Amino acid sequence: MNSIRLRLLKWLLGPILLVNLVLAALVAGLAWTPAQVAFDAGLMDTATALASRVATGGAASLPPMDPAATGERAWFVVRDARGRHLEGNTGFASLRPGAPAYDAGIDGEPVRVVALAVATPTGMRHVGVARTLRQRLDVRAAIVRSLVVLVSLGTITLVGVVWLSVGNGLRPLARIRAELARRGPGDLAPIPTDGVPYEIAPVVSGFNDLLDKVEAGARAQRDFLADMAHQLRTPLAGVQLQLEWLHARHAHDADTVRSLAMMDLANERMIRQVNQLLALARAREGRPGEHAGALDLALLIQESIQFFVDKAANKRIDLGFELAAAPVTGDAFQLRDLIDNLVDNALRYTPEGGQVTVGCTVDAGVTVLTVVDSGPGIPPAQRGAVFERFVRLDDNATGSGLGLAIVRDIARAHGADVALGDAAGGGTRVTVRFGPATVV
Repeated sequence: MNSIRLRLLKWLLGPILLVNLVLAALVAGLAWTPAQVAFDAGLMDTATALASRVATGGAASLPPMDPAATGERAWFVVRDARGRHLEGNTGFASLRPGAPAYDAGIDGEPVRVVALAVATPTGMRHVGVARTLRQRLDVRAAIVRSLVVLVSLGTITLVGVVWLSVGNGLRPLARIRAELARRGPGDLAPIPTDGVPYEIAPVVSGFNDLLDKVEAGARAQRDFLADMAHQLRTPLAGVQLQLEWLHARHAHDADTVRSLAMMDLANERMIRQVNQLLALARAREGRPGEHAGALDLALLIQESIQFFVDKAANKRIDLGFELAAAPVTGDAFQLRDLIDNLVDNALRYTPEGGQVTVGCTVDAGVTVLTVVDSGPGIPPAQRGAVFERFVRLDDNATGSGLGLAIVRDIARAHGADVALGDAAGGGTRVTVRFGPATVV
C-alpha cells in the first residue's frame, strides 16, 4: 500500500530502532567494563595477599569462601621458577606472571586467573589465583536484563511519540479528505485554505483550480441545455398553434386529420422532451437553487397535480391525493419537477381505469412523499436500472426515459432517498424520504 504514513514511519522508526540497538550495545559494554575491572581487582587483591604470605615463608591458603552462598569456587597454586608444583591445586592452569587477568579453565569450568611472581629467601615463586565466572555472568545478565527493559520502554515511548507526531502532521490531509467526503456530487466549491500547512498549500491550490475548471465546464453544459430548451420551446409552441389551426380548417378531411394527429403527437413528445431537458439541467446542479427555502410539500403537490387532471381523465384514471402538512426545505422549481415526473410516470404506465394516488406526510420527524399506481409494477431486479437516463422498461410506452433520472438527481440535491416498492393492490409505490422536517 502506497501510504505517506507508512513511509514516514518506516524512515523514522527504522533509524530510531537501529540507533537504540547500537546505544544499548554501547551502554552494555560501558556498564560491564567497570564490573569486570572490579572483579579483576578483587581477584588481584586475593593474589597479592597470597603472594605476601608466600614471600614471608607462611603457609599458602585462600580466604574462606562459602560456595553455597556465592555460587563461586576458587583455586590457588604456588610453583617454583621452573614451573614445578609446590602448593595448591595440581590441575591449575598455566601461569602468566605479571600479565593482566585472563580467562582459562580448571576442572572443566571456565575461570578468571591472576598470576604474580614473588621473591622468597629460597628463590623465585609463581603464585596463581583463579575464580569461577558465575557471579560475573549473573551481574552481566542483570545488566542486560535492565537494559532490555529500559530500551524496550524507551523504544515503545519513541514509537508512540513518532506515531502521534506523524498522525498530527497528517491531520490537515485528513481534514481535507473529510471535507471532500461530506460534499454532495455537485458541490464544487473551493477547499478552504485557512490553516492549510505550507507544504500542502500548492496541492490544495492546484485542486481548487481544477474544481474551478470542472465547475466552469459543468456550468457551460447546464447553460447549454437550458438555453437549448428555452430556444426550442418558443418554436414548438408556435408549431402547436399552427397544428390547432390546421385541425380547425381541415376537420372534415379524414386523411388530413390523421396526419395532423400524428404531427400533434410528435410535437407533444418533443415539447415534453424539451421540458425534461430543462428539468435535467436544473437537477444537475447537484444542490437546491439559490432561492431554496422552507416549503410545504402538500401545497406543491396541489399546484402540480392540476396539470395532470385532464390527462388522467382521458385515460379514465382515478387521480387522487392524501395530503397532510409536510414541511421541507428546498427549491420549489426542482421539487415541482420531481413531483411532475413521478405523477407523469405513474399516469403513463397505469392502464385505463386504474388508480394513481399522491400523498405526503411526516413520519417520525421525516417528510415523506409517496406516489402509488395500479400499473404493471417494476420487477425488483430492474428497480436500480430505471433511475439511469434513457432507460425504459416498456418500449411501447411513450417517453424519453429521463423522468426517474431527474427524480434521483433532485432527491440527491435535497438530501432525500428514493425507493421503489410494490403497491398493496399491485403496481408500484415510489417513496421519497427527505431529511428531518422543519416547521414552515
